[in-house]
Amino acid sequence: MPDLKELMKGQTGPKPRHKGKIRAIHGDVIAHNMHFGDQTTSTGIIITNDDGKTRGIYPRWCQVYTKGPENNDEYEIGDWILVSHGRWSRGIIIEQEDGSEVEIRKIDTEEILCMSKEKPNDLNLGMEYGDNIAPTTARAEDFGAN
Repeated sequence: MPDLKELMKGQTGPKPRHKGKIRAIHGDVIAHNMHFGDQTTSTGIIITNDDGKTRGIYPRWCQVYTKGPENNDEYEIGDWILVSHGRWSRGIIIEQEDGSEVEIRKIDTEEILCMSKEKPNDLNLGMEYGDNIAPTTARAEDFGAN
């Protein structure tokens, strides 16, 4: 009989697991470090997990884990990309050669909005349905433009 705690980790059961190396094929992008839980802003404001609710619908930052050999976009492995909401696969847990685990997702490359060489410092939340919260404004300088 499956462990109830394991079944509750994913909406339809435990997340698939794989042991070993993974690399993207063709023009695909595989990413990790996509956060879905509670978040704390740089000013100390705690934003609770809102995934699955209207206010949880916003683009998310993630880090490029690997990209396929046909992908000629300027971001590289280790760069941070902002992806339109929901344009990623369900997570797969990979046990790496050093024994550590990482959760990866395939990203829809047509829905990558922007990239950054450094991890973004704060959340980027836009106008939410029914809320009177002004959107955060992204400037070209935030992404390395002069």
